[in-house]
Amino acid sequence: MIASKILLEASPYPASLGLMVEELGEESAHFILPFKNQNSNPGKALHGGVVASMIDLGGLAVAREALGADAGPLHTASIQVSYLSAAIDQPIFVDVTLLRRGKEICHVETVVRTEEDKPIARGLSTVRGRFGKEAAEPVIAVGDDGQSEPGPMGTYVADRVPYIARLGLDFQHMTGGTSRIAMPFIDMNADDTGGVHEGAVLALLDTTGAMAAWAETGPGAFKASTVGVQASMVARPGAEDLVAYGKIAQRDDEIFWCDVEVATESSQNVVARGTVLYRIVIPKEG
Repeated sequence: MIASKILLEASPYPASLGLMVEELGEESAHFILPFKNQNSNPGKALHGGVVASMIDLGGLAVAREALGADAGPLHTASIQVSYLSAAIDQPIFVDVTLLRRGKEICHVETVVRTEEDKPIARGLSTVRGRFGKEAAEPVIAVGDDGQSEPGPMGTYVADRVPYIARLGLDFQHMTGGTSRIAMPFIDMNADDTGGVHEGAVLALLDTTGAMAAWAETGPGAFKASTVGVQASMVARPGAEDLVAYGKIAQRDDEIFWCDVEVATESSQNVVARGTVLYRIVIPKEG
């Protein structure tokens, strides 16, 4: 456990978030993430991408312990995150439980809470160990029409949300219910192999889906949050720039289902895809 704990805490992306590993084993794990302003939204609310990263990290860590040292490379074949409430200016506690271990696949449940046991989020991860098998043939992203119009919110969000600034996100396009956000490779977003960490990929996916919803409503003093994320990591990116394409697939009043593809910027090979369920409450006129 000691070697795994050191490896996890020293990996650039978890280390940059401030991850502290209290326990780590084949059946369960317990993490603490102290409050850091660079992980937050305005108002010191923890960014949803950080919460999703904790759930992803929990699944990967326990699966690595359960499947053994020869299981790599590991990837999160499926993850579902449900956001229950906000953590504001406070640490969070992450409780990870192995639900089932197969020959190559582990099913893991992760609960994120405050010190007072207020539930913040709950997630289910299906983590696959490839045991040295070669990567699957890449799929090319559908992409978009190539327009570059960040709209009235692109620059505003990039400059005013600490966690988005920390990821280095570039809001290239954000109009008409579609979004395109680039994430340059930076050392602090890396995993222990030197590639982009899954948690950073998931944060990019979450943000791109949310921005597709905002690209339809436009700016305003609206109450908004991510309700849930369903995603799959289909390939492990190396030390390379990524780009995510988001679009609204369905809207029901204040609820938006936003589909997202994340790809390598140079080759357009898809590394992750998913759906972000986002809510924007717009006050009724009159």
